[in-house]
Amino acid sequence: MPAAAYDVAVIGLGAHGSAAVDQLTRRGARVVGIERFPRGGRFGSSIGHTRVIRIAYFEHAGYVPLLRRAWDLWRELEVRSGSELLLQTGGLYIGPPDREIVAGSARSARTNAIEHEILDTAEVERRFPAFRLDPGAAGFFEKRAGMLFVERCMEAALVLAERAGAELRFGSRALGLERSGSGVAVLTDAGRVLAGRVLVTAGAWTAELLPELASTLAVERVPVLWVDPPDQARFAPPAFPVFLMETADDGQFYGLPFVAGQGLKIGRHHTGEPAAAETLDRVVHPADLERVRRYLRLHMPAVAEAPLREAAVCMYTNTPDGQFLIDRSVVHDAVLYASACSGHGFKFASVIGEILADLALTGASRHEIGFLSAARLRSSGALT
Repeated sequence: MPAAAYDVAVIGLGAHGSAAVDQLTRRGARVVGIERFPRGGRFGSSIGHTRVIRIAYFEHAGYVPLLRRAWDLWRELEVRSGSELLLQTGGLYIGPPDREIVAGSARSARTNAIEHEILDTAEVERRFPAFRLDPGAAGFFEKRAGMLFVERCMEAALVLAERAGAELRFGSRALGLERSGSGVAVLTDAGRVLAGRVLVTAGAWTAELLPELASTLAVERVPVLWVDPPDQARFAPPAFPVFLMETADDGQFYGLPFVAGQGLKIGRHHTGEPAAAETLDRVVHPADLERVRRYLRLHMPAVAEAPLREAAVCMYTNTPDGQFLIDRSVVHDAVLYASACSGHGFKFASVIGEILADLALTGASRHEIGFLSAARLRSSGALT
């Protein structure tokens, strides 16, 4: 059997894949990246101009060390690429004081010595007059939070990987995986690609390549919109932070500050609308818009009727418990995957790229990632 042409093949060049090819080439690996869509295409989950990054994480205690490393790696990527990628804005999280957004963030902050403030309703509305809170709601504010410019982040990593020798194949679809000696053959629409290891970072298309995950990954349709506020300075940094809000009657909403040429970004976090990557309804319908407009009328009235600049449909790929999956395939032991970000993964991409490079080249990660393994789902019966 001939030697593999590449040390590592990375399938999917979105958030995690772009970070992985960068990290791999920094270590001298021979890397090929395979992406089904054109470069810069807006078809996967990593679309929408900006994403929140926050440190006081209520979702799981294990994420905080990863976030601190991710923040540093984003700053490092800025220096290496010469591009602004992360803008610190502060983060405001609003909801009932005993629920996860406020209480969970506060618990995370206390446990991890993260600078923060707890604000009552009056103080939130005084300091951030754009918001109208539900009765009894409170706010949590952390200074070390902000927004990532997603397209810049991914392109910066890809350009650096190419300069270091990575071969990036856009518009090439991976069709399947086969064992090939001690490595893997990636079957593509342009032929076979041989690699010692394969990283699957294919987002909503992961189960096509790893059917073992099909029963546990659920794709969700998530519309998002951008509006042009009448008073742009009031909704732009430093006056306006990234935010999360848990409403009394319609779940969680999020927003990112106004950016010139893009607008003020608002969306509902988790819509509950099932979807499939290949047949995703990418049209933003009046009902999608009305759900967000209703939120704005109740909680951000100054922009409730602001002109719509843009609307798009994103995808979440969810696990049953809402946590990520980073593990090795049970079918192909030379195949590793990172997927199912469950709607909160982009901020971690820089460190997940580092984790994947560790796993592909050394078999272990310097980071504690046991809580993200598939073992937890197998033990609960959610993955067989």
